[in-house]
Order: sequence, then C-alpha cells, then structure tokens
Amino acid sequence: MAAYGLYTHIASNKTRSVLLLAGLFLLVYVMVFAGALVGEVFADGGRAVSDYFHLALRDLIVALPVATIGAAIWIVIAYFFHQSIIDAVTGGHEVTRQEEPRLYNLLENLCISRGIPMPKLKIMQSESLNAFASGLNRRQYAITVTTGLLDALDDHEIEAVLGHELTHIRNGDVQLMVIAVVIAGVVGFFAELFFRIYFNSGVRFSGRSSNGDRKGGGAILVIILAAALLALAWLLSQVVRFALSRSREFLADAGSVELTKNPDAMIWALRKIEGRGELPRATSAIMEMCVDNPRRGFADLFATHPSVEARVRALVQYAGGHDPGPLALPEPPQEGEGYGDDGTAVPPPAGPWSAQQGPWGGKTPPDGPSGDTTPGRGADIIPGPWGRR
Repeated sequence: MAAYGLYTHIASNKTRSVLLLAGLFLLVYVMVFAGALVGEVFADGGRAVSDYFHLALRDLIVALPVATIGAAIWIVIAYFFHQSIIDAVTGGHEVTRQEEPRLYNLLENLCISRGIPMPKLKIMQSESLNAFASGLNRRQYAITVTTGLLDALDDHEIEAVLGHELTHIRNGDVQLMVIAVVIAGVVGFFAELFFRIYFNSGVRFSGRSSNGDRKGGGAILVIILAAALLALAWLLSQVVRFALSRSREFLADAGSVELTKNPDAMIWALRKIEGRGELPRATSAIMEMCVDNPRRGFADLFATHPSVEARVRALVQYAGGHDPGPLALPEPPQEGEGYGDDGTAVPPPAGPWSAQQGPWGGKTPPDGPSGDTTPGRGADIIPGPWGRR
C-alpha cells in the first residue's frame, strides 16, 4: 500500500502489522512442529531422519486445533488481565481531576479537540522521565506518566507527550504491541521449556537397528534441527516486536505535532527525556511501549525505538521545529532559591518557543496573561488551536 501522508502511513503500517502478527501465529505452529520432532525422538531414537519428519508432520496436523485454542486462551487471559499486570509491575495508580488537575486538563483538552474518548490517567512514582499507553479497548485504554516527567517538563512539553501517547491509541499501536508481546511470550515460554527439559533431563538416545549408528546419529541431528527451529522462532518473534515498536515512534511524534500544533514542544520533551527514561522495575515489554526506551541490544540491533537524534531530526525536517541539542535538566532549587528578596515568587524564564515562530503558531500577544508562575504558563504561553489555557 503506497503511503503519501500521515494517514496513509498509518493505514499502511496497520496492514503490515496485521501481517506480522499473522506471522507470529505461524511461529507458534513452527514450535509445535519442533516439539513433535523432539517427542518422536524420545519415543523411538532408532528411526531415519525422514521418518521423524513424516511423523512430526502428522503430529502437527493432529495438534493444530489444540495449539490454536491454547494460543487463543493465552491472548484472552492477556486481554482481561494485562493492565492489572502492568500496574502491579510499575506501581501505577489511576488519578482524578481533583488529584492532578494540571495533567488531567491537558489530556482532556486534547481528547475534546479530536473527539477522542478520554483514556484513564495514571501516575507512577519514579524519578525517571517517561510515559506509556496501554489497553486493548476503549474501557481499558490508559496513559501512565511518571512523577519525574511531571516535575521536569512544562505544560507544553507534557501536552506533547500526552499527544504522542494518544496517537499510539488512535493508530491502534497499543493493541498491536500488546498482542505481539503476548504471542512472543508464548514463543519464548515454549522455547525455554524445551531447552530446560532437554538439558536437565539427561535423555540419551540408544536406538538399535541394523544401521544403529547411522540412525542414532539421525536422532541427534533431528534434535539439533528442532532446537534450531525453536531458536529461529524466538529470534523472529523478537524482531517482529521491535519492528512493530520502532516503526511507530515517528508516526506518534508526527501525531503529537498534529494535535498540539507545536513541534518545538515535542522536540524539547524528547531532549529532556533522552537518556533519563529507564524504569528499573519495568520489564522489556513495558519499556517497548514507552515514549523512549534507553535499553539497547547488541550494536543497537535490538533497539525498540529509533534514537532521539533521528526523531528530532525528522521533526525539524518535516514539522519545522528547532533543535536545541542535548539538554541538561536544571538542578532542584535549593533553600531560598526561586524567591525574590521580598519573599515573592520569581517567574520562570520564558519557554524555548516564546521567541520562535513555528509553522503553526506565533508568540503570545503583548496583552497575554501575566503573573502566573506555573512553569510553562504565563508570558511564554502559546495560543493553541482551542485558546489559551
């Protein structure tokens, strides 16, 4: 499917993702076939290699309905309980407008502007700077934000991050990522089960026949092939997970700019989050859903997100943003700092976009609001598409 803009890219990406997920189901059947090979060797270690393949194929046909139902049950369990598992791992808890009026209002404004159902809003106690969306349907959708992110980013940047996560929900990325993780979990579970059984059981093959040595060697060859199939299935399941996540981050960044009309806010949010998003208690599956995943594999081959540098470069090139380069977060204020000699609060400096003319908006008029000392508000506020906040 040819892609000519944001929405056709989304549609094209969804089509490719569905095909990839169908491929993951095929991986489950590959693992069943590999398990059947091992089972036939355990049953009789004195057959020829071709006999093992014929018997394993017969076993696969018999086990096909059971394998499909088993994978479906696994998905059903994840459908109903994945959010509870995520909350248990991260410690996230739902908040209301009364508890977090600033964050709640920013998210509600974005949802109203595009007619998007309001997802649940959750907070997790962590100094890390990150956020992620989760859920498989409208009743389950949730956006979780760390307290570190709330402390380090101003309103415009938080709004950009919320727009990024809302785009993941709008594009169907969240459902596909959860399903991909679930199926990859099935593959990983059975692959580990096989290797544990084989290496811990001490099974030996001593099949006897007129060509005993040749056929005994055939049993060992079949075991090696089965192990290779399992390893290949596991590796491909991980590659698919990474592809599903990596290809969507650029679209989510673009969707955030579309929602907020403020590319600089998304750029500054990424620069502040850069290298500070590690969630120590989170599994790799949760980190794959975050705004940024600092975990990297061998030579970045298994990195689930494009680099911040690449994402910022795309926003500068295609959205007209301005890159400030890597940013150092300000030190927490010490006692007595942040106040004037008369004890009154000192307003924060103007935000990075107060002196810039972006492709969708300008600076606050001279008669804009003043006296508001909340970071990201006051003289540096940008009149968004729905009015000043």
